[in-house]
Amino acid sequence: MGSDELFKKRRAARKQRRHEYKMPRANSFLIVTEGERTEPLYFRGLQKLIKEKIGGTVDIVERPVIDIYGEGCSTNKLIEVAERIVKDAKIMYQNVWIVFDKDDFEDFNQAVKEGTDRGYNIAWSNQSFEYWLYLHFNYSDSALHRYQWNEKLDELFRQNHLGNGTYQKNYEDIYEMVNLYDGVNTAIKNAKRRMAEFDKGMHKPSEYDPGTTVYQLVEVLKSYLE
Repeated sequence: MGSDELFKKRRAARKQRRHEYKMPRANSFLIVTEGERTEPLYFRGLQKLIKEKIGGTVDIVERPVIDIYGEGCSTNKLIEVAERIVKDAKIMYQNVWIVFDKDDFEDFNQAVKEGTDRGYNIAWSNQSFEYWLYLHFNYSDSALHRYQWNEKLDELFRQNHLGNGTYQKNYEDIYEMVNLYDGVNTAIKNAKRRMAEFDKGMHKPSEYDPGTTVYQLVEVLKSYLE
């Protein structure tokens, strides 16, 4: 083998090693959501506040990196999508969260287990993310269909003169809307109250209706605002 060809092979190998190695990034978050509208818009609202709070010339805590993807696919498929994003990312995320609902997916419990087994954090809602939004205003332990949660949000948006008076999935400022009267802290308190008796060893997520663990992700992100 000629020296020029050997040099090229070694250079290619070094380049490949550099490409494969990823530096772990402190305070980095990857949030992959099942929904393409409400969920990513909600978390982008929180992301914006974090950037405004921590950005600037004086940083005591390293500004977090928060990447949000709204995918719109089935729960099991979402795990595969998250795997691909993690693999292709230029950094090694310190925190990977996957956000999805039960809705009518039969693979809900399996997706929660599979994601957890792979080391991801799962923020699930049963039946839907709208239940988490409802908790910003009121507590409820009623097992309702996702359409009924939408109807309840319609009523709350009308009463509080939010948006155009009805709940819609494409409000870009949905986080600010539901944070009316300290709604996010209210939602965290209400979700903790509801989930206080949830036991991973005894209960399947699909059996805990309604239920949500979205508060766990929101609490972690909100810590950067305090």
